[in-house]
Amino acid sequence: MNRKLRCGLLLLGLLVACATLADFLSPYDPAEQHREFPFAPLTAIHIGTAESFWRPFVFNGQQYPLRFFVTGAPYRLLGFIPCRTHLFGVQEPARIFLLGSDGLGRDVFSRTLYGARLSLTIAAVALLVSIPLALLIGTLSGFYGGWIDFICMRLMELFLALPALYLIIALRSALPLGLEPEKVFLAMVMVIALFGWANLARIVRGATLGLREREFVQAAIALGASDARIIVRHLLPNLTGLILTQAALAAPSYILAEVSLSYLGLGVPEPLPSWGGMLASVGGVGQLGTYWWNLAPGAAIFMTTLAFYLLAEGLREWSDPARK
Repeated sequence: MNRKLRCGLLLLGLLVACATLADFLSPYDPAEQHREFPFAPLTAIHIGTAESFWRPFVFNGQQYPLRFFVTGAPYRLLGFIPCRTHLFGVQEPARIFLLGSDGLGRDVFSRTLYGARLSLTIAAVALLVSIPLALLIGTLSGFYGGWIDFICMRLMELFLALPALYLIIALRSALPLGLEPEKVFLAMVMVIALFGWANLARIVRGATLGLREREFVQAAIALGASDARIIVRHLLPNLTGLILTQAALAAPSYILAEVSLSYLGLGVPEPLPSWGGMLASVGGVGQLGTYWWNLAPGAAIFMTTLAFYLLAEGLREWSDPARK
């Protein structure tokens, strides 16, 4: 395993772990408002004596020790285990905002973690929808050719010619305003995946055209192997590296599509936090320059994109026959 692949897997694994354990890692509920602390800056953590012990603390008129494994807002760990334990916190009336707070006094750190869960879930579900569709149409088009290839190619070109972002905005705008956030999320995933499969299918078709002329495929055809066996046993295993690489390259575009919709106010509505919605709620450039910590979702988007880029480069090198 090359270094880029290891770094990409490590960084992506860290992001997935933070998103999965967002309830446990975040000190507050993402929708909890602390109206007395709007646009609070990053809370400084001091190391010194607090309550006669050498431990980290925050200062809010007096010393409040930083406590670990504290009891807080209830949640369901991993989605089904009832729990109230959070990794860290401070005793009220003190507050701890590792990445500051927004205009409503909501913890930016907690909301960024929950936003990671939303964005990564959208990317994963969209890939699970688009990859099988691209594999099916691209493989059939490249393997059979003829009228099947003609129909599949025209279908791909139709979706590639459509202005995806504008159509996604139009379809999202057509949904009822009072639709539940979960249904909006599902609709967004399906629409984003619908416009993401065509480019991948065209790449699969090109690779299948080359593999069809290889000696091992021609030998299988000469021995009377069925089309399904040739596709499953000979073509798909040789397309694995290409598919994984293209999936890693496509995932950031799905995340950015959700961020763009949320930034324009057409994404998943409140109370579900999203990176695009957090960036949109900051306001103008002047306000963003003053309260710079609200750029945390942008940094998270950059780290996620970097993780997928490293993963794609590592997979490309890993699957390259010349390098082997």
